[in-house]
Amino acid sequence: MARPMQVSRYWRHFREKYMLIGGKCENGHVHFPKRSVCPVCGSRKIEEIELSGRGKVLSWTIVRNPPSGFEYYKPFPLALVELEEGPVVLAQLTDVDPEEIDFGMEVEVVTKKIREFEEDGIILYGYKFRPPVE
Repeated sequence: MARPMQVSRYWRHFREKYMLIGGKCENGHVHFPKRSVCPVCGSRKIEEIELSGRGKVLSWTIVRNPPSGFEYYKPFPLALVELEEGPVVLAQLTDVDPEEIDFGMEVEVVTKKIREFEEDGIILYGYKFRPPVE
């Protein structure tokens, strides 16, 4: 089984794991995750931005044979989510019955447990998406 990243490295990447931090180039192209070069125009003038975390489901599937370490969650929905700002994110859907998932469904980001490494006592959290809570 793959080993989790070192604790110090995990804390260095805290913001990226718990918030949707993207980039916006001088020409207005928004991308996620933040990169040093804009994937659209090649600009190197990138401003860090926090994305809203709201979007809609473009496509989705049910994962029935997950990779090692994710067997506990099977089956689980996995979706391509287009954020309001434009970037598309691949993420798990949570807090939703798979029968209720539909194309164009509105979702919001939420922090949830991604994986647990029992031998090390480390629990990794990250972002997933769910239907908006009213």
